[in-house]
Amino acid sequence: MNVIIANKYQSLLTTLEIDVIKSMNGVFEVDELLRTFENFFFNKMILDITAIKNYDNIANIQRLSVGLNMEKVILLLDDSERTLSSSYLSKLISLGIYNFTTNKEGVMYLYSNTNTYKDVAHIHQLGDMDETPNDGISDTKTRILGVKNITENAGATTLIYMLKKQLSKNYSVVGVEVDKSDFIYFHDKELVSLSSKDLAAELMKIKNKKVILIDLKNYEHEEICNDIIYLIEPSTIKLNKLMQKDARIFEKLLGKKVVLNMSLLSPKDVVDFEYESKIKVFFNIPPLDERKNDNLALDVLLTKLGFIRQNNEQRSKR
Repeated sequence: MNVIIANKYQSLLTTLEIDVIKSMNGVFEVDELLRTFENFFFNKMILDITAIKNYDNIANIQRLSVGLNMEKVILLLDDSERTLSSSYLSKLISLGIYNFTTNKEGVMYLYSNTNTYKDVAHIHQLGDMDETPNDGISDTKTRILGVKNITENAGATTLIYMLKKQLSKNYSVVGVEVDKSDFIYFHDKELVSLSSKDLAAELMKIKNKKVILIDLKNYEHEEICNDIIYLIEPSTIKLNKLMQKDARIFEKLLGKKVVLNMSLLSPKDVVDFEYESKIKVFFNIPPLDERKNDNLALDVLLTKLGFIRQNNEQRSKR
C-alpha cells in the first residue's frame, strides 16, 4: 500500500491509479511528517513538495531524508524556478534523493522504476574546476579526474595509486574505485573502494579535497568527471583482443584523451599507432616502478592535464 501527501497538486495526485493506505492534504512541518511515518509501513510515498513547510530551504529536505527511506519516496516538484534550478536538484541528489519529477507520468514511471544515482548523475553538479593563473586549480573547487581501462587490465588501479602519490606532493587528493576492491592491497587510507550507488555520498564527503581520482571501471556516467583519460596497453595481444571485442572502438575514442600505459612504444611507434588507429595519443607512459615515491614521467602527464604545480621547475624553486 502507498501514501500520498499532497497540497498544491492534490487534484493531480488523486488521479493516480495506485492503492493508497493513507493520504494527507495540507502543509506540514517536517517533524510532523517524521512522527506520523516513523513506524508506518508503506510501499511508496508520493510527496508533493509544496506540502512540506519551507521546502525551499534545503535543510528541511535534509531532515526529511534522515528520517525517511528516500528510496521509497517519490518527490513531486513544483514548477518554481527555485526548485527546478540545477543547484537545488544537485542538493537533492547529494542528500540521496534520486526519485523526483514534475508530472503525473514521471510519478508513475518512478513508481515502477526506482532511480539510482546513475539515473541522475548527469544533473549532479559537484563543482567544476576553475583555472587560476598561478596553479590551475581554484581554491574552492574540486577537480575530478577519471581513469578508465580500454584494453583489458590496462593498469587504471595502479596508475591511480601512483598518480595519487605524485599529486600528494602539491595537492590534497584521494582515489576512488567504483564496483571493485583492488585498492585494499595498497593499504592506503586515501584510496576508497565503493559501489556505484554509494558514489554520490562519498563524493560529497570528500569534496574538500582538491583532486579526486576515480577508477571508473564500467561506470556509465562519465560526466561526473571534469576530465578523463582512457588507458590502452598497446601490446599486440591486448590490441587484437580489443578490436575483436569492439571493431569500432577507435571511432568511439576520437577526440578523447587516450593514454598509452605500460607502453614500450618508441616515439616513431606512437606515430605509427596514431596513423593506424586514426586517433591522437595524449600521452605515452612507459612501464614505471610503483614503489617509487617520485615518477617524473607522471609529473609531465599531470602538468599536461593542467596540474601546473607538478611542473618540476616550479617545484624545485619552492
